[in-house]
Amino acid sequence: MSDGVAAAARRVRGKPSNSGTRDRILAAARALLSSQRFADVSVAAILDRAGVAKGSFYFYFASREDLLGALVEQAVSGGVEAATAWTSTTADPVDALRDGVSAGAELWRREAPVLRAIVEAAGTDSSLDALWRRQMDSFARTALTRLRDDHEAAAWLAGRDPMPIVTSLSWLGERVYYLAATGTPPFDDEQTVVDVLTDAWTLALYGRRGTDPARNN
Repeated sequence: MSDGVAAAARRVRGKPSNSGTRDRILAAARALLSSQRFADVSVAAILDRAGVAKGSFYFYFASREDLLGALVEQAVSGGVEAATAWTSTTADPVDALRDGVSAGAELWRREAPVLRAIVEAAGTDSSLDALWRRQMDSFARTALTRLRDDHEAAAWLAGRDPMPIVTSLSWLGERVYYLAATGTPPFDDEQTVVDVLTDAWTLALYGRRGTDPARNN
């Protein structure tokens, strides 16, 4: 593709289209990802499903990877909202963390095709890898902001730098949510996902469990 066409794609990316062509392309790609791996989804298949001409694709997107990046940006726009269940509350932090983990599980269930695709494609494309790392770093930094005013966590961590901790927990969550999205036992059960991740976060940050062990007996 010429530099001029790529530049045009970058200029219009994210802007609304009067004809809805860009939205149809995105919707078609999302639908195909529900049953296929990103590596197997061709531009031709996307165009055929969307019912648009080849030139339309390259007007809006520089490549398949550029298209996936746009889908990811749409999908994770709800990520901050999911995190606010814990990051923007004065409720008991452990209860709030459990709500945040549950919201994250719901987000991954709703956006499973796209989020599965970015996790898998990030390993082979440097631009998608960078995009996904930025997203994960953004979530970790949001968590860090919450901890700055969290006296209970500060007391438990006893002066330890929380950034490596929340970053590790964020990547743990990414892996567990991904396994859930791919139907991998035991994480094909959403309650298991929520319990495991809630306990991981609360034990690391507060030294106490976030789930009631008696409930599972």
